[in-house]
Amino acid sequence: MNDIAAIGRPSSAAGFVLGRKLDSIPFSAYHVAIIAVLGFIGFVEGYDLSITASLLVLAKHPLHLTPGDIRFVAVASTMMACVGGFIASAMSDHWSRKLVLQIGVIGTTFFTLLIPLVQNAEQLIIIRLLTGLAGGFAVSAPFPIAAELMPARHRRTFGAIYEMSLAVSFTAVLFVSFILASNANAFRLMALPGGLMVFIAPALIHFLIPESPRWHLRRGRAAAAVDAVNRMISRSGSRVAPLSVEAIGIDIETVSEKLPPYWALFRPGQLRWTVVGILSSVCAGIAALLIHILLPKALVDQGAAVSLSFGLSTIIYAASIPGKAFTGYLMEIIGRRWTIFYALAGSLPGVFLMMMAHRAEANATIVMLAGGLITGFTVLSSFSATRVYLSEQFPTALRGRGHIFGESFGRIFAGVLGPFLMTPYTGSPTIFFGTILVVVGIGALIPVVFGRETVGQLETVTEAASVPA
Repeated sequence: MNDIAAIGRPSSAAGFVLGRKLDSIPFSAYHVAIIAVLGFIGFVEGYDLSITASLLVLAKHPLHLTPGDIRFVAVASTMMACVGGFIASAMSDHWSRKLVLQIGVIGTTFFTLLIPLVQNAEQLIIIRLLTGLAGGFAVSAPFPIAAELMPARHRRTFGAIYEMSLAVSFTAVLFVSFILASNANAFRLMALPGGLMVFIAPALIHFLIPESPRWHLRRGRAAAAVDAVNRMISRSGSRVAPLSVEAIGIDIETVSEKLPPYWALFRPGQLRWTVVGILSSVCAGIAALLIHILLPKALVDQGAAVSLSFGLSTIIYAASIPGKAFTGYLMEIIGRRWTIFYALAGSLPGVFLMMMAHRAEANATIVMLAGGLITGFTVLSSFSATRVYLSEQFPTALRGRGHIFGESFGRIFAGVLGPFLMTPYTGSPTIFFGTILVVVGIGALIPVVFGRETVGQLETVTEAASVPA
């Protein structure tokens, strides 16, 4: 990481002082408001992007979807989310964090609002492609924002609540699908709640989410960084002394740092952490997205009724709500790496039960449900740790680009190639669930064997330049 630190070295000490001040701000109602808004954004984005699984079933007959159409619908939004993520990754760190998030939220909600107007498969695929393109901006941006606004010891709180919001949105989509399963226009009606958020979500971001002080400092705007910190101190009850420009370096205002190049993500000293962060999220993502996108279809293909498939999927995702809260709590107790190990390795019995449920004959539903509850509480809940862990692998100058690139690159495998390759095999429990079993087994070992424990200290872990004690 020395190559990265060599660029912009003058503000290393300033960044350390500013980061220490941010971490010293007591947790307050203001932090709760930031988490609540980002959690609400997570719910909206989760709802808009997760309706894919329901569209595969509910839109099949009204739009006369062919097997080829179904395969493209299954991966359309996720495939373009990768493209949008790479575009957002190139812009991030240069552009405002809030601006990247706003672009994504406005795009996903607007295009979701168009789904009730769809008349054929081609229109549906185009809309889902555009939704995914915007989603690439929105789905990853909250984590760099929160990583730089939350005190280190409370970053787990954001990670858990944000992921719980996603889990609630996934559960809500499946529950609405279950309620509307017999309605010919079900896929149109279920899109309305997410689409209508275009009139609410962007306004909340604009008025309630501050810009990152760390981002201001890296852009050579010391006064703006200090003002942002002091506003946070004031809104948190003024329980710590305000920060001054002199405290972080008198001449820092005149220094406009050059950001390290994009390829610094792969330089010696950073490459290992980039790879470990991505692979950890890839393995968890493959398991989660195969279940999320294809489980309702897999259950139908394996003989379950449509309503039963949505009912079981709803219960499984409901189990991930407390599971994500527990994962968020656990990662401050045993660390990020061992929490990821617990979440992935702990899912192995559940995935095995789901794979073997078809052999239980009359008790197949019970066995599938038991396996699903275990899986929901573990691997589907792993993102409280994996996404925070990924964001903590990068120094401030690379965090926006690194996190969004990591999620976008991982999504190629987890959300595009995985579902696309596995769609023809959803009728086989051994192949479908066996693939998930292998992936989570490998993913459990990666952070433990090859990773490091970041413990949330952004400056002391990821900034390589020497700083004052």
